[in-house]
Amino acid sequence: MKKRTLNTFVALILATMLVSCSGGRVRARSEARILEVAAAVETEPVNTGGDAADDATVWVNPADPAQSLVIGTNKKRGLAVYDLTGKEIQSLADGEMNNVDNRDTLVTASNRSNNSIAIYRINAETRRLENVAAAEIRTIEAYGSCMYKSSKTGKSYYIVTSKQGVVEQYELFDTGKGVSAKRVRQIKVGSQLEGCVADDELGYLYVGEEDVGIWKYSAEPDSEPARKEVDRVRPGGSLVADVEGLTIAYGSDGKGYLIASSQGNSTFAIYRREGDNTYVKSFRIVAGSIDQVTETDGIHVTTSNLGSQFPNGVFIAQDGTDDKGKQNFKLVPWQLIVAADERR
Repeated sequence: MKKRTLNTFVALILATMLVSCSGGRVRARSEARILEVAAAVETEPVNTGGDAADDATVWVNPADPAQSLVIGTNKKRGLAVYDLTGKEIQSLADGEMNNVDNRDTLVTASNRSNNSIAIYRINAETRRLENVAAAEIRTIEAYGSCMYKSSKTGKSYYIVTSKQGVVEQYELFDTGKGVSAKRVRQIKVGSQLEGCVADDELGYLYVGEEDVGIWKYSAEPDSEPARKEVDRVRPGGSLVADVEGLTIAYGSDGKGYLIASSQGNSTFAIYRREGDNTYVKSFRIVAGSIDQVTETDGIHVTTSNLGSQFPNGVFIAQDGTDDKGKQNFKLVPWQLIVAADERR
């Protein structure tokens, strides 16, 4: 979502006043923790103008990681599939897709055209998406979405968020004639939501309440709706509204990082994946051979080896204003964001 709300401007004004009153100490402390990196690859722009690109996910090709795919949403048209050079190799005009996620070859997206679950499978031989939905599955008014695969039961889930502050969780299953889903859980979070991400190994669901902050729930559908606050939008803090995309960088032994798009100041906040999700640092994507990234919606990261260009994985960010006009996605080598001694 692209908006600069009154709350955002008030927060920025308050932050400026706070810096002034503290002799600049808050700004110095914050700026010192903002890393600057540049993208190595950008995708071809989406084929519609305005605020169109939104979210992305990565399918890691097990046979040849360098032949992995980036799948991005065009919320005015459908989905676009790119190779790791940023070239579009497939376009699907299947509706107003907002967020997309995958588990192995299964891909889901929130279709805002009819508030339904778009379901595809990646054909590993052709590297193309194929629609495998058994039937149309309607949800609440769809906005953001993510997936969860339980390490406890092995079941896979589609999770959808809404502008009304409600989350719904659907169990995905094969009918023999395609993939269908049934609702197994509803959570009332609060105000407008979009970004979400689930930690398959640790069993947590993170939800971004755009003007408020990040909440942590159990991802199991039979869990109580108890939650913990990860971080909150506040003057001088690491999050400036809107809180947008969320993603998880998996490390070994339950370690790694939770990353959030802080759209209001075009930065990305990094938190520990383990424990109480302690804040680590923030970074921004600046201009290099490729233009800078601003006002990001969706983000995605994988720590898998994707070949010579991305041996430690890749971070992907939607760019709200591309220098070539129409929006696109930027790819940053993961090792530029997290140093070798931090990759755990």
